Amino acid sequence: MAEAEAMYRRALEGKVKTWGPEHTSTLNRVNNLGILYKYQGKMAEAEAMFRRVAKGLRGGKYLKEATDIS
Repeated sequence: MAEAEAMYRRALEGKVKTWGPEHTSTLNRVNNLGILYKYQGKMAEAEAMFRRVAKGLRGGKYLKEATDIS
């Protein structure tokens, strides 16, 4: 699972560079990493990732843009 974690981290880094830390695509990668941590039994790390996702979604900048109909 260490290899999977490294892959998820690289994917997350790419999304942060491309879209920024609060973009829904980035937050999806954060959530995936949280799920991996959960399955590894790393509950503190998983919780941190899930809290990051929740905080990003509450801010809603990209969520609002995606649902705007102009």
